[in-house]
Parts: sequence; structure tokens; C-alpha cells
Amino acid sequence: MSGHSKWSSIKHKKGAADAKRGAMFTKLARAITIAARDGADPEGNASLAHAIQKAKDSSMPKDNIERAIAKGAGLDKDAAAIEEVTYEGYGTSGVALLIHCHTDNRNRTGSDVRSMLSKNGGSLGEPGSVAWIFEKKGMIVVDGQKYSEDDLFVAIDAGAEDIVEDGEFFEVVTEPTDYTAVRSALEEAGVEFQSADLIQRPKTRVEVEDSDAAKLFRLIELLEEHDDVSDVAANFEVSDAALEALAAS
Repeated sequence: MSGHSKWSSIKHKKGAADAKRGAMFTKLARAITIAARDGADPEGNASLAHAIQKAKDSSMPKDNIERAIAKGAGLDKDAAAIEEVTYEGYGTSGVALLIHCHTDNRNRTGSDVRSMLSKNGGSLGEPGSVAWIFEKKGMIVVDGQKYSEDDLFVAIDAGAEDIVEDGEFFEVVTEPTDYTAVRSALEEAGVEFQSADLIQRPKTRVEVEDSDAAKLFRLIELLEEHDDVSDVAANFEVSDAALEALAAS
């Protein structure tokens, strides 16, 4: 059975061909703008530093990043209207979904999220219904066919709490406060990442049958494609065959 790492790798590869880069940059810019409200200097604003790093990882132009920072720090009318909101719900097989959004119209976004869930085998939950299943962690995913666990011990020295093997990948797990230091240590050691981010990591997982997997994947993809949705966390576990079918679709 496979979880976060292989799913993320497949999404990344598909996204390189399918994603609308402009929409992705808009989402990244919103995250930077919101973070910049608490200060325009990333040295003293960890949330902003992380948002900028995510934008750089996605090859967002420097000018776009600087405009988003200025917009948030200046608190212009549009920036002030954007708020963060998280919806909780369920997908196929009772999979828990944590849907993080940046929106200038909470009613519109809430209605859209509810509609997407209900039309695709899911449902919207009450606040607190699934949030307890997740915990915020730093997650750095490394190709296990390219690197050995010994290559990643520098991460433990830098403060990582665990190195977990997930199929053909290694997951380097950190506390949010240690994420930047661990990432830097791995970069200095010449280790390349499949992905690196602060995520909502599930503490328990739900096994999804192959027959239900495609419907779940489609729901998550629909949510992630919505302009207001920043990211979606889910606690599913699926077979390698189901993920291979996704990769081929």
C-alpha cells in the first residue's frame, strides 16, 4: 500500500504537463500576500519565508514574489479582503479531507467546496470533525532509488524527528520549527528533493479499495484545481496498482 509520497510524485509529474501555471502562481502569490501582513522581512517572518520558498520551488518569477510581498505589507484593499479558511470533510471510503483555502468570498468558496464534495461521493463536515486526525509537520521526500538512508542521516543531525521509508521514497519528517534547518542541511549535502513542504500529516490512514480510488483521486484533483483552494490533506492509503492507474490516466 502507498501513501503521501508516491501520490505526490505522480501529481507533480502530471502537473508538469497539465497544470495551468498562471493559476498556480496566483495561489502562491495569495499565500505570500497573506503571510506578508505580519511583516515584509522573511528573516523575521517564518510564514513569509516558507511561502517565498514554495514560490521559488515552483519557479515563480522574482518580480511576482516581490509584488505579492508589497501587496500584503501595504495592506491594499484587495489584500485585506483575502482570508484563510479551512473546511473539513470526507471523501470516498470515509477518507478525511482538510481543505485549506485563501479566499475573498467565504460564502462562494464554502458553497463551491460543499458542491464538489457532494457531487463526488463526499460530504462537508463540522469544524473539528477531522482536524484532529492531522498534525502539522515538515515533510521532505527523497527518491529512495537514488539515495540510501545513510545519505539522509545529516537530516537527523539537523533536527529531523524521523526518516520513514514509503515504498520507493524516503520521507524526512520534522517539526515545523526545524523544517528550514533540516532542508538546508540536506541541500548542503547535495541531496535533491522530490518535494519539500510544511504539510498536514495524517496520524491514521484509511485503506481505500481500488474500485473507489479513482473517484477519490478525482475529487481531490477537483478541489485542488479550484482557484481558492491552497492545498488538500487526506488520510488515504491505496494500492500501487491504483496509483499506477492514476499515473497512466
